[in-house]
Amino acid sequence: MPHTIECVGLHKEYMGDGVNTIALNQVNLEFVEGEFVSIVGSSGSGKSTFLSLVGTLDAPTSGHIYYEKQELHGMNANELADFRFEHIGFIFQQYHLLPTMTALENVMAPLLSRKVSYDKKDRAKQLLVDVGLENKLHSLPSQLSGGQQQRVAVARALIHEPHWLLADEPTGNLDTETGEIIFDLLLELNKEKGCGVIFVTHEPELAVRAGRTIEMKDGNVIHDNGGGK
Repeated sequence: MPHTIECVGLHKEYMGDGVNTIALNQVNLEFVEGEFVSIVGSSGSGKSTFLSLVGTLDAPTSGHIYYEKQELHGMNANELADFRFEHIGFIFQQYHLLPTMTALENVMAPLLSRKVSYDKKDRAKQLLVDVGLENKLHSLPSQLSGGQQQRVAVARALIHEPHWLLADEPTGNLDTETGEIIFDLLLELNKEKGCGVIFVTHEPELAVRAGRTIEMKDGNVIHDNGGGK
């Protein structure tokens, strides 16, 4: 049965210099595992804030996020860490690779303090093959192009076979052609592995290629062409 994420009345405010800024305003959305969803909007529209809340990297001011009917922000810090490890893979605009580690070591990094039932190195090698980097296993980030570094980051996000990939502007630092290659890779992984993808972008030409597109403005959802059901 597909896993679902349900956001109910999700609201986020920030206080600065005595002024309240509403980053997210009473958002209600539902996502079903296996979907490929793009979230589009101009800078400051709330899309990255929304993704950080769904990924439990931040907590809402009010509202609820349910994963299979369980309230995520009712969990303690250790439970949230376990939840993220088991269910969510993150891909960011900045690749966040460790500069002294090889591509293979970077992919294995999320598993360093974890006991797992599979061979860590074998799975990491296979993921690098899957993203087309079979000849770059032992290369350092400084020896890789931006597109190759992002492929390593994608492989790292997949290392524990998450139900969801949360991608925050993953093509933002790449040229158009390389960005399209990364987007196509995420589409392919979505189809082959069945993981849900929530893809935040400011590039409408990529957003329209997703199965479902959500548009945000000033912290509000102003368009959603799919119900997530």
